[in-house]
This record gives sequence, C-alpha cells and structure tokens, in this order.
Amino acid sequence: MKLLLIFIYLITSNISYALEKPNIKNLVLSKNTKIYEGVVFKDSNNYDVNLDDFKGKLLILNFWATWCAPCREEMPSLDDLQSNSNFDNLKIFPINIGQENFSKSDSFFRELNIQNLEIYFDAPITLAKKFSLRGVPTTILFNKKGEEFGRIMGSIDFNNLDFINWLKQYD
Repeated sequence: MKLLLIFIYLITSNISYALEKPNIKNLVLSKNTKIYEGVVFKDSNNYDVNLDDFKGKLLILNFWATWCAPCREEMPSLDDLQSNSNFDNLKIFPINIGQENFSKSDSFFRELNIQNLEIYFDAPITLAKKFSLRGVPTTILFNKKGEEFGRIMGSIDFNNLDFINWLKQYD
C-alpha cells in the first residue's frame, strides 16, 4: 500500500511538473484558449497561407520586422527551433509586419544565416489588428486544434531547454 501511494505521488508530481510554465518572464499563457477565424497571410511568392490548413500541428506565429533589434536577436534561435528533432509536428511562421519587400526580408534572413524558416508577410497588416499586437517581436502559440494557448511578448531564446521541454507537451 505504501509503495502504491509513493508511485501515485511520483506520477502526479511528474505530470504537474511537466505542465508548469517555464521560467520565461515574457511568456503569457492564455486562461482560456481562443480560436481565430480567417487567419490568412502571404508567403514569399505572394500566395495566401491559411492557418486552418495546418490544424493538427503545433504552430508558432512570430511577428517581426527587419528594423527590430530584438527580432534580429531572437531569429537565429527561432530558426534552430524549427529544425529541433524533439518536435514532429511543429511549424513556425515568421511573419514580417514591417511592410517591407521580399528582397529586404531575404537580406535580413541571409545576414543571420536563417536556413530552416521561410519568409511570410502580413500585408496589409490585418493580423496585427486581429491579434491586437502591441509591438514586435510577438510570438503566438497555437495547439493542434488551432487554439491560441500562449504569447511571448518581446524576444526570448527559443533554444532555452526549459521552454523546449515545456513546448514538447503540445507537439
């Protein structure tokens, strides 16, 4: 009986630990998940990308601009996250909201040696309004059902092991 109680304690404590928010000051978890309708943005060929087409995947929308120093700081670790072998169903969309052309955005990616991410655009800044963005970088996390479950306001190191281990539970 004593062993059973110890076993139950260990299992429940590990589960609650796994679900705890990582110690990242600018990560805000949603109290209630939220679904957004009509989330459409442009790829580098000016084709529409509809977020609904990616249900069943863990999605990260990262809003950035070439003139944003914190965006420049975090983009290489976001690139690393996209290729992280711990994730099977992760798709990251770095969405430029600076109304900049592809050439300028591509130069930004080449300067930072970004190899695993594609460039997307929010033209004419409809998503910034839809998501009530207050600045860049802002990163929005969506679960496999397409529900927003968290936001990161400001830059973070996406290579942070606490963050990666926490995020894996949504993959």
